[in-house]
Amino acid sequence: MTKQELATRLKSACARVLAAEQELTEIDSKFGDADHGLTMAKIARAIADAVDQAEGGIQSMLDDAAAAVMSRNGGSGVPLWNTWLDGMQEAAPAGDEIDTAGLQAVFAQALEELNDMSGAQVGDKTMMDAIIPASEAIAAYPGGDEGGLLNAAAQAALQGAEATKGFVSKFGRAKSYGTQTIGTPDAGAVSAAYFFQGLAQK
Repeated sequence: MTKQELATRLKSACARVLAAEQELTEIDSKFGDADHGLTMAKIARAIADAVDQAEGGIQSMLDDAAAAVMSRNGGSGVPLWNTWLDGMQEAAPAGDEIDTAGLQAVFAQALEELNDMSGAQVGDKTMMDAIIPASEAIAAYPGGDEGGLLNAAAQAALQGAEATKGFVSKFGRAKSYGTQTIGTPDAGAVSAAYFFQGLAQK
């Protein structure tokens, strides 16, 4: 996969998140601050703009995206997404090409960095419910097709986000609502799943 192909997929991911802004706001309004849609729209625009303007190779592009996210004001999503993207760039190649092994390294490093910061696990009803399964699907992908790898990640993220409907929130403002949060998906997991769905599109 070339830098340009990855850039196109990243912009598709951002477009998918932007299209879901109202839905994310509605989910977050039930037990959160009703600002997740706005925060994710800021993050998506920051990533898309950085990718569009990026010079240099893949590592430089991801580094620019991480820095652009951190410059935005927003809730807990900003440092979390900055950390995830920063982890990606740490393992990314400096050049303009990346293969499946390279993508596996990128997402493995991103998950490691995010785990260190977040502390949330599958079942805690956070964005990690989508990102951890997606990252595991990427790590386990046996083929050499980058598109297939990202499709597997998108499916795992979607299933992970859907599963959050059955969980009790253990982080953030929603935590105080206890079992009332059962039946509503986590907004962070949903937005992460949409991001991976966009990545899976050419």
